[in-house]
Amino acid sequence: MPELPDITAYLTALAPRVLNQPLEQLRIASPLLLRTAIPPITSIEGQTIRALRRIGKRIVFAFDDDLFLVLHLMIAGRLHWRPLDNKPRPTLGGRNNLAAFDFPNGTLTLTEAGTKRRASLHLVRGEAALADLDPGGLDPLALTLEAFQQTLTTENRTLKRALTDPRILSGIGNAYSDEILHAAQLSPLAQTRKLTPEEFQRLYTATRDTLNEWVARFNAEAQIKFPEKVTAFRPEMAAHGRFNLPCPRCGSPIQRIRYADNETNYCPTCQTAGKVLADRSLSRLLGSDWPRTLDELEALRKK
Repeated sequence: MPELPDITAYLTALAPRVLNQPLEQLRIASPLLLRTAIPPITSIEGQTIRALRRIGKRIVFAFDDDLFLVLHLMIAGRLHWRPLDNKPRPTLGGRNNLAAFDFPNGTLTLTEAGTKRRASLHLVRGEAALADLDPGGLDPLALTLEAFQQTLTTENRTLKRALTDPRILSGIGNAYSDEILHAAQLSPLAQTRKLTPEEFQRLYTATRDTLNEWVARFNAEAQIKFPEKVTAFRPEMAAHGRFNLPCPRCGSPIQRIRYADNETNYCPTCQTAGKVLADRSLSRLLGSDWPRTLDELEALRKK
């Protein structure tokens, strides 16, 4: 799922292309995409985009008459820009093409890979209606250390869940929570109310440094070309998506916990004092034979 750095890059790339441009036509191919009926979606055709915003992992297009078009890409939604350049506008053929936003200078297309249609569009009128779509999480880059700690300790939760809960913090998902926790050298299962002041300082610094680093990197790229290949798996990442690859800090193989459609990646040496965290499905299968350390895990693999 595109997270704060990815959404920021989209906004950076969209601004010179669509800001103060009229949306000539909105073509929707998937009936599951549009989640609102009033105001009618046709009411924004011909209207000019006056501002672009981010609400969590959502992109907001602001029009005149207090109208807001809110796009949530979910897991597999992606945006693509096709300048006109005297070429015909792209069609919406194929099952992955969900919508096309036609502007005088080009077309913004929305695609979604896979068979599940989770991406959504909402057209609402007024700031109050827009606020109803906001999960309520606070901007992690705008918080002081004290506010950050207070926010994360309102409930006692694991760090992984606290960082990725959109009602707590805005814009952090599976990928960057892994990177933040690796940078902070903290276990994804550590509980927020049990962190020491020094550990909270490390988490706060890692959150800001990690997000700022990736925002700066993606923004620099987005100023040169439109971000066509947004992915949660980057070779420069330290932990996320690097299962069994060496930790860039200590060289130990990165481990993972898999659950539903997600997984958590971590370094057992740097983050969990050498302990291998139990994977729900495998630990249920292996029971008491579940390896507790990297040495036990390696011995199990050699059997």
